Amino acid sequence: MSLIASATEMVHALGLGEFQVGRSHECDYPPEAAALPVCTKPKFDVSGDSREIDRRVRETLHSAFSVYDVFEDALERLRPTHIVTQTQCEVCAVSLKDVERALSEKFSTRPVVIALEPNSLDDIFDDVLRLARACGVEARGAALVGKMREEMRVIAARAKAAGRHPRVAAIEWPEPLMAAGNWVPELIAMLGAENLFGAAGAHSPWMKWEDLIAADPDAIITMPCGYDLERARREMHWLSDRPGWSYLRAVRENRVFVADGNQYFNRPGPRVVESLRMLGEMLFPEAFDGSYEGAGWERDRKAAAVI
Repeated sequence: MSLIASATEMVHALGLGEFQVGRSHECDYPPEAAALPVCTKPKFDVSGDSREIDRRVRETLHSAFSVYDVFEDALERLRPTHIVTQTQCEVCAVSLKDVERALSEKFSTRPVVIALEPNSLDDIFDDVLRLARACGVEARGAALVGKMREEMRVIAARAKAAGRHPRVAAIEWPEPLMAAGNWVPELIAMLGAENLFGAAGAHSPWMKWEDLIAADPDAIITMPCGYDLERARREMHWLSDRPGWSYLRAVRENRVFVADGNQYFNRPGPRVVESLRMLGEMLFPEAFDGSYEGAGWERDRKAAAVI
């Protein structure tokens, strides 16, 4: 049973999809995972804009231990031998504490709980190996990690061959403003670009609008956590309506990008390779064919209209 979307992708990439018996409400890839029983739900309404969601998360955490519910009856009915969760962020996905609270003494089985810890790029690789080892397919895990590393090496080499070093602001939440952290700064650096906000391996930090204006980045990429491309596009007004937006270099030169954070950039699984490729397409268009444009990322239409 996987209670985190990235782990569901790992399970299938390791050839173990046929053994998965349940999923979280966020597990939506690969498509066949959607047929599995849902075993979790958020405690708050996930509709609304980024400011409203931030408020609801804060209010929920103030009055409860977690922002998610784990269905105890589903765990007992499905009787998993392994449950995969995470310890990286209690807001982004069901956490180890959530699972431990659900696995009370009344359960007839005691499944192995595998807690992933994806704070950095190396952590993502380690999580693949940890999951593979726990499920008895260690060789498959090593092969998958080797394939991911090689594909990322090739992508990075193509970007670096362009000989440019654009200064990049990666935004993970538009209101209140938050920069992308964890593995995203590493992905940007791998391409030879300069990440301006957020540190590799560290949680995503809050930002001040004045700092973004002062930095005047060459490119701005928004990748709101949990938002698909359409929803991320709708949230761009939090940036474009602020004072000084139209004067930023990235806006004037049409290098503001909107990305699917939910499927790619916020999901520390096998498709981190595709996230790197998309960053390459955005930042180094001369080196890539733009095959993910329109599906995983797009240029901000309002920024283009400013020109």
